[in-house]
Amino acid sequence: MRAIVIHGKQDLRVEEQPIPEPAAGQLRLRIAYGGVCGSDLHYWAEGANGEYVVREPLVPGHEVSGTVDLDPAGELAPGTPVTVHPATFGTPEPGIEDRRHLWPGGAYLGSAATRPHTQGGMSEYLLVRPDMVRVLPEGLPLRRAALAEPLAVALHGLTVAGDVAGRRVLVSGSGPIGLLAAAGALARGAAEVVATDVLEGPLERARALGVHGTVRIGADRLPAEAFDVVLECSGVPAAVSPALAAARRGAVVVQVGMVPNEARPVNLAPLVSKELQLRGSFRFDDEIDEAIELLAAHPGIEGVVTHEIPAERALEAFSAARDSAASGKVLVSFGQQTR
Repeated sequence: MRAIVIHGKQDLRVEEQPIPEPAAGQLRLRIAYGGVCGSDLHYWAEGANGEYVVREPLVPGHEVSGTVDLDPAGELAPGTPVTVHPATFGTPEPGIEDRRHLWPGGAYLGSAATRPHTQGGMSEYLLVRPDMVRVLPEGLPLRRAALAEPLAVALHGLTVAGDVAGRRVLVSGSGPIGLLAAAGALARGAAEVVATDVLEGPLERARALGVHGTVRIGADRLPAEAFDVVLECSGVPAAVSPALAAARRGAVVVQVGMVPNEARPVNLAPLVSKELQLRGSFRFDDEIDEAIELLAAHPGIEGVVTHEIPAERALEAFSAARDSAASGKVLVSFGQQTR
């Protein structure tokens, strides 16, 4: 089978590997699409994602869709269309029993956080546990279903923020996660959703999703004290201070985008004077089920996808994903027939 493998910094290869055989408690999927995530880009471009260094060949990818190829238990028929919850949860701890994604000792597809590394889904076949599989509803195509995992990340940020129905929401950064956060806020009934970015291309994609307004950072003025909820999705440390300034008094600001693991200057004065709540958001728990429902009900969300590139041209796909002016979500296709 074909697999995309990162061997280190700037070393990405398309390789032939044996088709894996399911062990007890596993089933085999045939992958149709794998989305290129920011962590995948870091592993390729830098050889590391934060503190997690590629120390052995790593198949990236945790945003996948495909069909069941072999279920030894006989519960899912071959050809059943699915997506995957990429997490294996760890050990519960007091105080976070209801937040499985924070339990220590877990794993995530396509991650160098574990040794041996947890191999990801950018290969023709993937072995997973049955509880990781989500069967797709009728009418949801595999191409759109590849957005389930990143949409779940965005929805979890909204969950951390609280109820956004009837509220003014600012989405800072209109990359793929920001775009999906905007779509999620609209679906959850926000009264107004405004998206920001430094580039016009992402803002065009945000407008196509139906946001109420856009602000181009550096060219337009970002209104101060205007928003009930701010979702900082860019992961750029310099964007945190403007996010705090844009929040109204008593508002909630959620850091959704992953920021560098290092000290950076942030103006915290508004946090105090406006009694803001600054919250972090990490991956997700079970929001992938809501994400699947939204993707089925709102076909327009598929507009977040700007590129579909065959696996043989994986390097081109990763390069395209780095160009945020021209690309939203980039999908790697493994050539399977999709409905």
